[in-house]
Amino acid sequence: MSNFNERLLTGILFVIVLLGAIYQSELASSILFFVIILLCQREFYSFFKASEIKPQALVGVLGGLGFFLASVIAFQANLNFNTLFLIVPLIFFVFVLELFRERKEPIANIGYTILGIIYVSVPFTLLHQISYFNNYDFGTSYNYEVLIGYFFVLWANDTGAYLVGRKFGKTKLFERISPKKTWEGAIGGLFFGLLLGYINSQIFNGLDTLTWMAIALIVVVFGSLGDLVESLFKRSLGIKDSGKILPGHGGVLDRFDGIFISAPMVYTFLKILSIW
Repeated sequence: MSNFNERLLTGILFVIVLLGAIYQSELASSILFFVIILLCQREFYSFFKASEIKPQALVGVLGGLGFFLASVIAFQANLNFNTLFLIVPLIFFVFVLELFRERKEPIANIGYTILGIIYVSVPFTLLHQISYFNNYDFGTSYNYEVLIGYFFVLWANDTGAYLVGRKFGKTKLFERISPKKTWEGAIGGLFFGLLLGYINSQIFNGLDTLTWMAIALIVVVFGSLGDLVESLFKRSLGIKDSGKILPGHGGVLDRFDGIFISAPMVYTFLKILSIW
């Protein structure tokens, strides 16, 4: 099978599994996000295998998964508290545990352990909380529409940027970090992302057009920045792909890099709307 066909088949299966789980049920989407967080955090901590930096990988993975599960349980059990505060004792537990490890780079170990939780688990947890946004407020009723609409915009931005950039791209966007990305591609991604934001407003009933367009703009801008941040990480460590689990695509982190900054920003925007 050619690389293009392999990439296409993997992409189709990836989309079917993701959208199918989100559409199917609250439980299915929770299980899927749990698995994605696990795979992403494992890939993140594997970045440092060849260096003297040794993050507390097991603690980071268990802490990230525990944080996500606490959020899911809080929503499903209708517990009236914000799970974000749970990240505080988890972070400082990492400091204490490093006392007993006798490693050469304790500060770096602590830093990268915490980064793995904040960079991967927190964004996915906040993204999953978006599925409880109904009637401009966060409740306990599961609603797949905003979550699926988010992914539609994210993929439209990626696809538009790739197609337009490949055809018309000349002006480098951020050559030091990602030599292939261009301003023309970024504008193409913006156009397709906003177009899908408008389409979302027509097929989903929960939010008005202006809100969907605002969400689309946030996803496009910060999704593109998230892609660049992921490239920055890999370039600084001399890594091409985060993993090999997805044939033709690389690692799971590579497929979700647009989420890690855009999801917290969309969540914050929706949280502000719910307060108003």
